[in-house]
Amino acid sequence: MKHDKITPYNTDQSKKEQVAKMFDNISGKYDFLNHFFSVGIDKRWRKKAIKELAELQPKKILDVATGTGDFAFEAMKLNPEKLVGIDISDGMLEVGRKKIKERGLEGKMEFKNADSEALPFSDNQFDAVTVSFGVRNFQNLIPGLSEIYRVLKPGGKAVILEFSKPKGFPLKQVYFAYFKLIMPTIGKIISKDKSAYSYLPQSVLAFPEGKEFEDILQKVGFKSQKTMPVTGGIASIYTAQK
Repeated sequence: MKHDKITPYNTDQSKKEQVAKMFDNISGKYDFLNHFFSVGIDKRWRKKAIKELAELQPKKILDVATGTGDFAFEAMKLNPEKLVGIDISDGMLEVGRKKIKERGLEGKMEFKNADSEALPFSDNQFDAVTVSFGVRNFQNLIPGLSEIYRVLKPGGKAVILEFSKPKGFPLKQVYFAYFKLIMPTIGKIISKDKSAYSYLPQSVLAFPEGKEFEDILQKVGFKSQKTMPVTGGIASIYTAQK
């Protein structure tokens, strides 16, 4: 099944509307559950992904689908002049803005509500664009990636961190049991949203990965696409240049 047909709720709302509602519902528990389910490994993935931008030394960074801002805060270690994070969930952005204030970063960071398929920025504006576990939630993947390409400066770099599917035994078997059975049960109890953590494994299973995703990046104009699987292929770091 195509990834854009996988939605959190069985309603007439668009995928975009359903995703925004889902993240609003779980925003208060999101950070806890994120680190809990990954046993903290997600922090290492973010560090490794952001290191892909170190040589570029980006001055202006856009973080798409920023959520509560974990990837954005990791990117701040590159000491950019300005970082903007966008998301469609006000609930997640509210949590992220509190973190900005707590860390005294109001002058250097800004989080705003915006749609990944209609970025409110001019062409060739950012040195780097990052996305962490967000492209899977785009309603329309190619328009979303095309927007990322549009706002990047020539020579700019996109770094995308996304879940993938491990291939080797026994990690593959353990992963799918955990993803399909344990995670939805615990997620439902803690987040009080019965659909959110069932949607997660379904969306990962339907999402194009590896070479297939590289081909999509190339289709929208990117060059030098690269895939770096992490932790046995549980997630992958994609880099591409404009």
